[in-house]
Amino acid sequence: MSSGTASRAGGFAGKQAVVTGAGSGIGAALCRALDAAGADVLCTDVDAVAAQRTAAALSPRARSARVDVTDAAAVQAAVDEVVERSGRLDLMFNNAGITWAADTELLTLEHWNAIIDVNIRGVVHGVAAAYPQMVRQGHGFLVNTASMAGLAAAGQITSYVMSKHAVVGLSLALRSEAAAHNIGVLAICPAAVETPILDKGLITGINGREFYRMGQRSSRFYDPDRLARDTLRAIRRNRAVLVAPRKAYPGWLLARYAPGLMQRMSIRFVARQRAAQRDAAAPSEGATR
Repeated sequence: MSSGTASRAGGFAGKQAVVTGAGSGIGAALCRALDAAGADVLCTDVDAVAAQRTAAALSPRARSARVDVTDAAAVQAAVDEVVERSGRLDLMFNNAGITWAADTELLTLEHWNAIIDVNIRGVVHGVAAAYPQMVRQGHGFLVNTASMAGLAAAGQITSYVMSKHAVVGLSLALRSEAAAHNIGVLAICPAAVETPILDKGLITGINGREFYRMGQRSSRFYDPDRLARDTLRAIRRNRAVLVAPRKAYPGWLLARYAPGLMQRMSIRFVARQRAAQRDAAAPSEGATR
């Protein structure tokens, strides 16, 4: 990609952006960072009230809309509205996502279909809506929120890992095409971030915060506003993949260069998780039976 694309994407003042999953967490933080950098942001979420709350806390340039990313027509309508109003779309953030945490045999087809619909089809719908417009206008940047789970695998979040690997693969493959059209593509791959998703999607026997805390061996989760700033910096630099924080890099490198070792570590991680879950479920000493 030319340096011209990077400079146009990196100067955010006046840029037209759409963010999905903007009602909370990473999406809301991205909206805050974009607004602070001078972009015009359409904050979208399946929860219209949450999207409006995000936009209301920003400058008058920010607007909100209810968008269910599993509805391709709704995603297309959001992109079309921005293009009709401003004549272009500079930045598309496909951020909406869900998770399930459970042993895989407990997942129903409904669980699998839901995560495929939101985490994979939701990104596809965003790409299908935004990318052709960017090709026509000759510039743009697509940002897809994946996860460290899209670079390394761990059990008990199997469906989430599957979906985020798909997002990383889509992003890297599309990036190789998009360069010819002066378009950038970035996959965000953070470790556990302090967002509401840590407390959601828990099917049985798993404490989401403890699960991710044990996985990263730290009591602190990454700040979403810091991740948003990292993301804008990665766009300016025309990065392909953003791994954050830096302490997550060893896991990525192990998965790439020592997959056998990483798999053995993952097996031990699941064993520790199950032991901790059994301990948490056991009656405390002296409890009445």
